[in-house]
This record gives sequence, C-alpha cells and structure tokens, in this order.
Amino acid sequence: MQILRTTIVKGMFFIAGLACLLIAQPAFTQGTPHTVVQTQQVRTELVAHAPQGVGVGKSVWVGLQMEPQPGWHTYWKNPGDSGLPTTLTWTLPTGVLAGDVAWPTPHKISIGDLVNFGYKGEVLLPVPLTITSEFKPPLLGKDLEIKLKASWLICSLQCIPQDGEFALKIPVQGSTALYGGQFEAVNQLQPTQLQPLQGSLPLSTASVEGQRILLEVRGLPGTLRGQMLDWFPETPGILRNSAKGVAPDTVLTPTTWTQKWDGELWRADLPLDSDRVDTPKTIPFVLVPAGGNVASIGWQINANVRGIWPPPAARMQISPALAAALEANAIQTQTQKLTQSKLPASLMVALLGAFLGGLILNLMPCVLPVLAIKVMGFAQHVEDRRAHAVSGGAYTAGVLVSFLALGGLMLGLRAAGAQLGWGFQLQSPAIVAGLAALFTLLGLNLAGMFEFEQLVPSRLVAFQTQHPTVNAFLSGVLAVAVASPCTAPFMGAALGIAVTLPATHALLVFAAIGMGMALPYLLVSLVPAAAKALPRPGVWMDTLRKLMAFPMLATVLWLVWVLGQQSGVNGAVSLMALLLGLAFLVWSLTLKSRTRLLLSTGAVVLVSWVLWVWGPLILQNQEPTVSATQGQERWQPWSASKVDALVSAGQPVFVDFTAAWCVTCQYNKKTTLENASVLAEFDARNVALLRADWTRRDPAITQALSGLGRNGVPVYVLYQTGRDPIVLSEILSTGDVLAALAN
Repeated sequence: MQILRTTIVKGMFFIAGLACLLIAQPAFTQGTPHTVVQTQQVRTELVAHAPQGVGVGKSVWVGLQMEPQPGWHTYWKNPGDSGLPTTLTWTLPTGVLAGDVAWPTPHKISIGDLVNFGYKGEVLLPVPLTITSEFKPPLLGKDLEIKLKASWLICSLQCIPQDGEFALKIPVQGSTALYGGQFEAVNQLQPTQLQPLQGSLPLSTASVEGQRILLEVRGLPGTLRGQMLDWFPETPGILRNSAKGVAPDTVLTPTTWTQKWDGELWRADLPLDSDRVDTPKTIPFVLVPAGGNVASIGWQINANVRGIWPPPAARMQISPALAAALEANAIQTQTQKLTQSKLPASLMVALLGAFLGGLILNLMPCVLPVLAIKVMGFAQHVEDRRAHAVSGGAYTAGVLVSFLALGGLMLGLRAAGAQLGWGFQLQSPAIVAGLAALFTLLGLNLAGMFEFEQLVPSRLVAFQTQHPTVNAFLSGVLAVAVASPCTAPFMGAALGIAVTLPATHALLVFAAIGMGMALPYLLVSLVPAAAKALPRPGVWMDTLRKLMAFPMLATVLWLVWVLGQQSGVNGAVSLMALLLGLAFLVWSLTLKSRTRLLLSTGAVVLVSWVLWVWGPLILQNQEPTVSATQGQERWQPWSASKVDALVSAGQPVFVDFTAAWCVTCQYNKKTTLENASVLAEFDARNVALLRADWTRRDPAITQALSGLGRNGVPVYVLYQTGRDPIVLSEILSTGDVLAALAN
C-alpha cells in the first residue's frame, strides 16, 4: 500500500503541468460554439463591433475574419480569371437588416497566365447592420443573436471549396468593441469614392472602341498624377485581367494595355475579354497605385459606357476536365456534410488504429515503470479479487479521463488557432521541468529515502489508506502523462485522422487509445487466474521497489536533456540545481532531530532562491545554435522549400520528423537511422537527409505533419520525383528503410 500512496502526488503534478500549459498557450476568444470554424487551410471567425450597443441609429458592424495559412489565399467580389468570391447569407431578427460587404481593396495574384483578385493574408469582410424601429430586444435576454452561413474558396496550388455556419450574440446594452481595431483598420482599406466635379464633365467614362475600352478618369488626387495605376473591375468577365501594361506609344495587342496622364485626366486603353458575354451600361472600377499591396488605398469610380458593344462571344461550355473537378468537389463537400451525422468509415479505421496503438503503448519504455508499480500492487493483494477488480476499473477510468482531457485540450487550442500535435505539452519547458520534479520525487520514494506519509498530513494518509481506488485512478493519470512522448504504431495515422473529424468523433479516437492502453491491466484485474500467477508478497518486493527507482531517475536524466534542447545548457543546469534542492528539502523533512527545522528552512530558502534567480533560465525558449560545420553534416535542417527544391532537381529526399522528448524517435535514430548499411544505401542512392526537429513549437512542421495525415512524431517520409511520398512505420527498422529505397 505504501508504494501506491505515491500516486497522490502524481495527480497533483499532472494537474499542475496542465495548468502551466494553459498559461503558456496564447489566449483565445471565448464565444458560442460556432463563432470560430477552423480547417487545415484557414481559420474563420464571426466578429462584431457595436461600441454604443444595439439600437436604432447606432453603428453596428459584423464581419467574417479569415486567416489563411501561409501560401493560401481567398478572393475579392470579382475573383478575376478564376476563383469564387466569398458569399455570406445572414439570418437576423425582425427589424435588423444586413448591408453589402464592404470589400477591402484587393491585390493581384498571378498564377501562370491568369490574374486573380483577392487576399493572401488575413482579411476582415465587414457588413453594416441597420437596426430599424421594428426591432424588439428579446424578452428573456439582452442579446442580439446573429447567424451566418458562409461559403468560400481557399486556394494555393489546389483549390478547396469550404463553408461554415456561425452564431454570435451581441449585447443590446453596453459596448462590444473587442475587435474595434480590426474594423478600424479595414475601414482604412475601403476604396474612396471620387467627389463630383464642378461643371458638366463626368468623373469617368468608358468608351467602347472595337475590342477595347478607352477609360478616362478625372478628379483623382493630385498626389497620384504622373503615377502608374492598377485597375480592378468590379464586374467580372468584361476586361482581360491578365493584360500586360506597356509604354504609351507601343502598338497594342489583345493582351496588352497602356495608360498615360494628360494634365488631371488619366487615360487607360484596356482590352476586352475574348469570352465576354455581358454588355453593362456602367463598369465600376477600383484604382490603386501600381505595385501596391493589400494595404493600398484605392479609389472607386463608376464609368458610364459609351459606344456600341461588339457582339458578345457565344457562351462557352465548361471543359470536361473542369466539369469533372467541380463534380468531384461537390461530391467531396456533400460527403463531408454526411459524415457530420453518420459514422464515417475513416472513423472506424481511426478507432481500430487508436485501439491497437494504445495496446502497443504498454510496451513503450515510457509506461513500463508505471506498470511495474501496478504489478507490485497486485502482488500485495493476490487473494483479494474484489480489490483487483475495483483497482483495474479505477485505473482504466484514470487513463480514459486523462486521454479525453488531453484530446479536448488539444482540439480546443487548435480550434483557437494554436498549432498543436500529439506530445504538444512537452514542447513547453514548464511541463518538462514539472515532470522532472515529479519523477525525482518518485525515484527518491522508490529508493527508500522517504515515505509520503512523512510529508503529508495524517488525515490525507488515512484517506488514502481507506480509498485505494483513488490511488488506482491517479496511477492511470500518471500513466497517460508519461506515455504522451511515445507514439506507437497505428497511433500516428489514427491521431492524424482524429483532428480532421468532428470534435465528438475525435474524442472517441482518444478514448480508443486509452481503452487499448488500459485493457491489459483491466483484464489481469478481472481474471483470477492471472492474479494467482503473480508471485507471493515477500522480500523480493522491496528489492524490486528499489530497482524501479533507477528507471525513474533515468527518466529524469532524459527530461533534463530534453529541457537542454529547449532552454540551452544554462536551463538544464538550472533545472538540475532545482532538483538537487528539492531532494535536499525532501530529505530534511524526514529527519526527527532538532536539526529538522533548521535544515528544512534552509532547503526552502535554497529552492526559493534557485526558482527566483535561475527559474527564468529554465522556462526560456532558446533558439537552437547552428554549428559552423553544419553544412558538412549528413543530416540537414528541414524546410518545405528545401524539400521542393531537391525533389524538383531529381534528388530523392528522406525526412526525419523528430523531437528530443520523443523516446521512440531516439530509439529509431540509434537502431536504424545510424545503421551503417542504411547510411551506405542513402549515400549510394544520393538521398538528401533532412531532419525536422519538433522539440519546440514549429507551425511549419505541424502543417507538414498534418499534410501527411499525421499528428505527432516520429514520422519518416521518402520523397521522390514524380511519385507520392512514402510514409514509413513509427517503429522503424533497417528492412523498412532499405525496402522503401529499393522500390
């Protein structure tokens, strides 16, 4: 029983570690469950700005804030040569009307011979709300409920149609100005309407001359005179967006345009789109200084069309390839919607992989010390079947609750925009240091330096003795805490699928991992024959207890090394000093002489001084140093652009996604990746070796793992020109690597 008493402190350290992680994570906005929609490509959020509350005549704005991942973009009201604009469909109470989207000034996005109009970075699409006299605040509340269904196209090298449903409540009384800065910033990006001129001359005209339009604009600010301008037609399909600008005296072709200033008059000669089918009477434009970006200030004009339009082109049919692509996208979107209500096949695969991965997790070196302690607890009560069953159930409950808590925390933080994966808590130096302190205490306890009843109140000891179920539950909590650095076979793919599923289905995957991990212990606790096979209690238990102190202390050494990778040598030394002071404090509290008070007081002062002076060194995130000879080393630092460049040049690339806190990674590195035959084969085939170190948080690596359908390390990938990437098993072998290279 004394051995199991250690679990009281185990649970306390695990909870403290989660608290440290929450402090270390970036804050995120609280709101209704549908305020934020997160995909792998973009984070979208419905936000509001009502600085004076909600009422007739008061300024109320809502908007969809879109934050694409690097390399992805969304589209303007006129998407250009390809793409689709974002559409917003509102559901509002009676008396509340939504205006048009106040589109910020876009910029040009060139893709081959095409030119699109859109936004590469974060953008807010604001919409004004008009509160009429018919609006009546809810009788049972003071909130204005807003619902939105949005559809958008997010593109990089590929385009993915997406949609989301949002809900938001705006307090009728009081101020809602959390996003005032964003709305003010986007207001500065609105194109400015030209002021009317005195006299009879129109501000702008668009004269049709054959297959071209001569655009003339007056009234532009004097600061723009002489500058080259870019144009964005708000009406799609009229002008050739990809036309190239040339000098004014150049002979024009259907693919070129020219501009010049004549005093205050700006003229542009623009080619019509060869596929034009419309004949509008006015063409609205946005003009911006040439070369501007999304922050450019634009000027809006409405040019009246003069002249006779040439016959429009026949309406073209969609090419078979494009029709097939659109149909595939529609099927994929419909399938994704169906999976929200039906159990998808991918979930069944993920559940099976998660269960098998959790089962194998028991063989990982992270978990073995905890299981050894549990086996000793069985041996103490070999004849008590009921105690075995209760202990097994409590341990299983502790494992399941902990996995669900970790899964919920990870999914919640990812929905808030944080880039996370399995083992994310060990990317925080605070968590690593807390676990090192935990295992130091466990190692000292197992070695016989102290018993926990010497350090805790007698009431707590009595409670613990009377409630062994709590001990078993906290043992399950500890098992999950120490298992998180490990990724067993089948777990990687299961976790990768989990984060793409709805939250309820994803949590089922985490529960399946926990069930697989707890099942062996649960079966032993329920099968009497298994308990009888264990040796009788005796002297051997004390020997085994002290022997188990060494794996615990070895774990401390590993955690100190992990912290050294994150916080540097100074951080690792500071942690060792803290652990030494902690050991001295624990030892001093076990004394019974008069010196106990003196020594324990000195130990408290020592530990406090170390925390005050050296604590910041432990918690710092130090950038990794690059040695001068790194360019000559076999393994080079990973980057997505480096992989693309090497593969494009025809050289195969092998990537090791790893982390210092990943025990499986270190095992594979020593047994396989440093094997002489494997290295010789890499050299013979001129394979570039790249290492993606995930010890610290790295959004680029997280995104790359997500693209491979994985959510944690280790991951091993072989890239070759003209072939899909080959993802190898988490438990690597020389045969796996040599076979992948041979194929």
